[in-house]
Amino acid sequence: MKILLVDDSRTIRNIQKNTLASMGHTDILEAADGLLALEVLSKETPDLILVDWNMPNMDGITLVKKIRETDKRIPIMMRTTEAEKSRVIEAIKAGVNNYVVKPFTAETLSEKIDQTLAKVGAAG
Repeated sequence: MKILLVDDSRTIRNIQKNTLASMGHTDILEAADGLLALEVLSKETPDLILVDWNMPNMDGITLVKKIRETDKRIPIMMRTTEAEKSRVIEAIKAGVNNYVVKPFTAETLSEKIDQTLAKVGAAG
């Protein structure tokens, strides 16, 4: 499974790559912001996108809206420190399939990924 990690922190991306690798996911694409993510998406089609909310140049919610203009199927999970209900609702309305609040454990991330893929019928 190919996963696109979108986060402006290289450290966070590295931690998440290690977490994903421990779950058996080693085909990882990376982007430091929404604009770079769109560039990656113009060349690659990941099976899942993990998007940070707060980033420079183009934030996560804007990125999700842009992706959803052309692709309704690709599963997208929003990662953020924002746990407010209004933000969750905004993300879901924009087209996010699931949501994980940082900091999270490998188990939580794994469960959320499984839930997300099951929801969109891409599990297994």
